[in-house]
Amino acid sequence: MVQFSSHQKLSVSKASGIYELAQTQTHHTIEGRNIIRETSFANYLKDPNSESGRFADTHQTYDLWNKFEQPGHRWVMAIDLNACTGCGACIVACNVENNVPVVGRDEVRRRREMHWLRIDRYYTLNTGEGKLTEEKEIAKAEGLDYEDVTVVHQPMLCQHCEHAPCETVCPVLATVHSSEGLNHMAYNRCFGTRYCANNCPYKVRRFNWFNYWNDSRFDNYLNNEFTQLVLNPDVTTRSRGVMEKCSMCIQRIQAGKLQAKVENRRVKDGDIQMACQAACSANAIIFGDANDPESEVSKALRNERIYYVLEEINVQPNIGYMTKVRNTFEA
Repeated sequence: MVQFSSHQKLSVSKASGIYELAQTQTHHTIEGRNIIRETSFANYLKDPNSESGRFADTHQTYDLWNKFEQPGHRWVMAIDLNACTGCGACIVACNVENNVPVVGRDEVRRRREMHWLRIDRYYTLNTGEGKLTEEKEIAKAEGLDYEDVTVVHQPMLCQHCEHAPCETVCPVLATVHSSEGLNHMAYNRCFGTRYCANNCPYKVRRFNWFNYWNDSRFDNYLNNEFTQLVLNPDVTTRSRGVMEKCSMCIQRIQAGKLQAKVENRRVKDGDIQMACQAACSANAIIFGDANDPESEVSKALRNERIYYVLEEINVQPNIGYMTKVRNTFEA
């Protein structure tokens, strides 16, 4: 406890009681796999594909499902790990845009946060090799100079997989794939088996334990008749017992299509922006139509740094990440 007297003298005394903190950082960790890829600038100049090498380029893959055509749009995303600073503006924008509940400290301590988008962090030890190291290993390291530890931030959201593991286990077809490459959620079908959350390798699905938007136990803007006026009317509020996750701002996609229809033209690249994309001050998130070869996202996905998280399990995600290139490690 800190107290100030009239003479501005400072005194410090021990406070009573215990205050338990809440954090989400380790809730959905998927460490231990080839999640983050980074390289030194020197190695990148020698071989741009040194770390971002595609799994499908070196291994034969097999499909359990028939291919289907996507003649119209095919919505995809690219995220540049070089540009991302981990500021979290995208998370706030996603929450506001999609009426995502803020559940409070006690619920977070039970691992019940509802964010559709999270910022994962991974550590690197500057050993001259740029070895990626798990957080728990760093904590155990003896004599570690923390000046040598660097952090990589990775936005993680629903990957809208072409071969989505969540879709194959849903008994009521509440989660289905669209002809435009999006993984949809039909909330009125879902009755909360949570099979999809268990089968998701990225751990990006959230379960509504309560009616957060009108439960008086949650003192936030979602359960006050006046503050509910700030909710986005284009996005439904989800009920207790329903799964939810990133919808790739489907309401923004529909609005962009309708505006183009009113103007009697095709949707142009840049007409539609995701909430997270619009809020990113570093322009780390690129969204667009992969069926348009001249779109910014198509150009980004042709970059030699592009890789896909957990590509080896062949779920065929529609979100590509650009390898982190550092100038701190020697070749």
